Amino acid sequence: MRRIPVAAALALTGLALGVPPPEPDDMIAQNLDAATKPGADFFQYANGAWLAKNPIPPSESAWTIGHLVMEQLYAIKRELAEGSAKANAPAGSDRQKIGDFWAVAMDQAKADAEGAAPLKELLAKVDSVANGADAARVAAELQTLGVDALFSFGVGQDEKASDVISAKLNQGGLGLPNRDYYFDPEEGVAKARAEYPRHVARMLKLLGQEEAAANAAGDAVMKFETALATASRKLQDLRDPYANYNKMSVADLQAKQTPHVDWRPLLDGYGLKAAGEVIVGQPEFLAALDGLLQATPPAVLRDYLRYQIVTSFAPFLGSAIDQENFAFYGRVLSGQKEQRPRWKRVLDAQERALGMVVGKVFVAEHFSPQAKQRYSDLVEAIRTTYREHILALPWMSEATQKKALEKLDRMVKKVGYPDQWKDMSSLAIDRSSYAQNMMRAAKWEFDDDVRKFGKPVDRTEWEMTPQTYNAYYNPSNNEIVLPAAIFIIPGLADADADDAVVYGYAAASTIGHEITHGFDDEGRQFDVNGNLADWWTEADAAKFKERAEVLAAQFDAYEPLPGLHINGHATLGENIADLGGVVLGLDAFKKTEQWKKGEKIGGLTPLQRYFLGYALSWLGHERDERLRQALLSDVHSPAKWRVLGPVVNVPEFYEAFGVKKGDAMWRDEAARARIW
Repeated sequence: MRRIPVAAALALTGLALGVPPPEPDDMIAQNLDAATKPGADFFQYANGAWLAKNPIPPSESAWTIGHLVMEQLYAIKRELAEGSAKANAPAGSDRQKIGDFWAVAMDQAKADAEGAAPLKELLAKVDSVANGADAARVAAELQTLGVDALFSFGVGQDEKASDVISAKLNQGGLGLPNRDYYFDPEEGVAKARAEYPRHVARMLKLLGQEEAAANAAGDAVMKFETALATASRKLQDLRDPYANYNKMSVADLQAKQTPHVDWRPLLDGYGLKAAGEVIVGQPEFLAALDGLLQATPPAVLRDYLRYQIVTSFAPFLGSAIDQENFAFYGRVLSGQKEQRPRWKRVLDAQERALGMVVGKVFVAEHFSPQAKQRYSDLVEAIRTTYREHILALPWMSEATQKKALEKLDRMVKKVGYPDQWKDMSSLAIDRSSYAQNMMRAAKWEFDDDVRKFGKPVDRTEWEMTPQTYNAYYNPSNNEIVLPAAIFIIPGLADADADDAVVYGYAAASTIGHEITHGFDDEGRQFDVNGNLADWWTEADAAKFKERAEVLAAQFDAYEPLPGLHINGHATLGENIADLGGVVLGLDAFKKTEQWKKGEKIGGLTPLQRYFLGYALSWLGHERDERLRQALLSDVHSPAKWRVLGPVVNVPEFYEAFGVKKGDAMWRDEAARARIW
């Protein structure tokens, strides 16, 4: 990988740890804030020097380890896109798609000349809406383009029958980040809520509405969406897989939930004539939606749909629409001071449209077989350690233990990139229109999902591209998927990273985290075959929940912004996975030669470097606006608390940094969470 320096230059005196100054090229030691004691704020201690030297750029809402990786990836992808645009590649080839997408997307003058013209056909369909049934019909068509107006529709594995592809219908249709943005009284939320209808009005004006009509429409759309939000389930309630699984026949869906919406022709229009049933996530939402569609004036429904369309495609249209969209979603909601460079935004869009096409080229040049083997072996090291933990659990019965071990042993690992690449040859990309390319890509993806209906589930498929700085656990496949980019450590070549850092950065925060998702409060409810099924004894389930509640209460107490706490139950699955990752990564690291030798690097012991490597994985800071948005709409805790929260439950953390009773990081042993 191309190396990009990361560490800040603040000198470490060694007083905090009683160790010599760091070696000049050791980035872990260079990141330390010597003025902060580990027991006072371990995140600040681990990352403070870097934070001080790396303020958030004006174009960003945060500046994190992920952004540093993305900077590295942007350079690679830009070189590929620019080269492809000049290559005169054969029609239909990967290079042709990449090059044509880049060329037209970078043509600001063309986008400005077109304005909203690429939306003309969609807006004409909205003009024909005369009643609620018409609105549902148009919204259903918009789903095929990635516009979740009124509701959210998709096709995917059946949670209770993972070998079957089912149609799924869920709540959706909100323009603000989360239902709580429509109600929470916190000052920053209230400010965003007040600005939203004015933003809607300005967008409708840019589509040609007169000012007075647009202003009235903004208020009416806000009222309509508030009613949708009222009927929507809260974030924590969406994490209950049983409560959000309600399979019903299409006939019952219409008769019992939405008597005024005829779903049969809508499903047939998708190509799902054979779909006799639908998995409904939130039946009460659809019932409320049916009533709203009848009670809301058609003119309001049309304005709502117009806004849903224009906001979905705003980044790919002319400057006026794009900038107004950024003014609200970038400045107001995320705190960005200015828009990111167009070339970066284009590469982000290219990732959405052609991510797997780019991925084939990326891994061939930037992820070595040696790196793939190293992290594949690391997965097995964590799996072995997890097995040992399960066997040693004092609270789990032999019956549940046996099934847990089977699930662990059969958990599939996917490392780096797919063994089989998706065939995207039928996706047409040209230089006619940026927005149209995005629409075609979204429609291709929707149709690709529909094509899976009635066919055997392809368990080799990936939901993330290799160049994605992320990873996931898929309960329906009982698999962990670890894209190549997640293992990049900016400023440190893979071969130069000592095991302590790798085990903290990759084994704990990614591999152990994702494996633990198979056994968190939600993942544990899926069996070895990926089906939603109860494989726990009643007593074991009760003991698990009791232990999980300790962790939920810990996170409920954290208050990152005045008046806004972390939602311990909404984030519980991720917090369990973080804690599991730290514990598993540490015990796996204890089997390495570096641990056994006990030698210091950069003045730091192997144990210290392990925890600092974990803290490095969440390096960064974010603006209050983005933090506020995450606290209300994200099932992940903010990065800082993903470090602070888990480590206080690990005895070796106290040992490594001399944390004592009375320190802010101290937790009495009886109050520490112990799950896996």
